[in-house]
Amino acid sequence: MAEVYIQDGETLESALRRFKRKVQQEDIIKEIKKHSYYMKPGEKKRVKAALARKRNRKKRNKDMD
Repeated sequence: MAEVYIQDGETLESALRRFKRKVQQEDIIKEIKKHSYYMKPGEKKRVKAALARKRNRKKRNKDMD
């Protein structure tokens, strides 16, 4: 759980920036998206394999250039 305490003389905008940075560092958004719906084990496997193919294809195209 990300918590940010406003310090004396600190603006709300800077505290909000610190909060957003902390949320990003703790991967809270990624975790929420991951648990937002159930994925069957076979479906997880297919998605993982598709992402691996996509990464490899990008890597090959980058190496060719």
